[in-house]
Amino acid sequence: MAITVKDVAKKAGVATSTVSRVINDHPSISETTKKKVRKVMDDLGYVPNMTARNLGKRTSNAVGVILPPLDSKERLGNPFYLEIMEAINDEARLYDMTTAIATAKSFELLLENVKRMHLQKQVDGFILVYSDSADPVIEYLYENQIPFTLIGQPYQHENNIVYVDNDNQLLGKQATEFLIQNGHQNILFVTNTTHESLYFERYFGYQKALMLNQFPTFPSVVLEKPEDYLTFNDTLAKTNATALVVIDDIFALRTMQLAEMYGYSIPDDLSVVSFNNSIFSTLTHPYLTSIDIDISELGRMAMQKLREIIHDELSSGVRMVIPHKLIKRETVIPLAE
Repeated sequence: MAITVKDVAKKAGVATSTVSRVINDHPSISETTKKKVRKVMDDLGYVPNMTARNLGKRTSNAVGVILPPLDSKERLGNPFYLEIMEAINDEARLYDMTTAIATAKSFELLLENVKRMHLQKQVDGFILVYSDSADPVIEYLYENQIPFTLIGQPYQHENNIVYVDNDNQLLGKQATEFLIQNGHQNILFVTNTTHESLYFERYFGYQKALMLNQFPTFPSVVLEKPEDYLTFNDTLAKTNATALVVIDDIFALRTMQLAEMYGYSIPDDLSVVSFNNSIFSTLTHPYLTSIDIDISELGRMAMQKLREIIHDELSSGVRMVIPHKLIKRETVIPLAE
């Protein structure tokens, strides 16, 4: 037969309520009593029912990880989300917590999923792994005072939201400066999104680097619709571009394939710098020069900060900036004189 709380209480010579308080590490119980009860639990092989314990505490001991709408092949296959979920899960395990995933193909469905998880008390809080200007989820969490942290920079309530991020403007600036140091002046910024916070920040950094060096800036090259791909060759020719800064690794590979289809050689005709330093950066030749944003640390810190919020250890908005580094590979070469 399974060992019960009553069995532990009887052998320890205490009330069942005392055993429950020991299980929950209640401060009203002395350390001496805690040690005695825990020894009896070990001797009997008693394992606390965590589900019942959490119901009593009105907690789930779980966190929800909210992914952006997976509405494109790039997002579905982007290793960023898998790597960051793994980091969050590893950190949660240190606190005896589990993770649940919230995802959908649209923001409307995603909001429904998050509401359901919250109202059914499936999780104690949430981590958003994206920041999007069209996102209704973050406003729902903020307005209802639900514990959450954000990976990325919020568009509103910056002083009241705890968020973990890289300095994406600095990333964009340093990626562009690296190309400038290699003799490039006509540099384009290529993206497949125009409503995420990291796009704005990285594009601003790109513009800043060029303006500081008194080189021309160009509108971002947005490749979202099929017709955008048809005009890419015209854009390269019109701008005399010799280098590209691309929003992330997986889209950089697609951009490189597109350029090669139009007769450009990478890096002989076009140098390329990207971001994330994902597994895709070394899957094909030439290996991709990319900025490592330390995805694991982003996930770890987001989980750590969420736990602090859940336990009332934070009282105001905090921004955690995760360092980055440029990984030089094969897609950037000095511009020939």
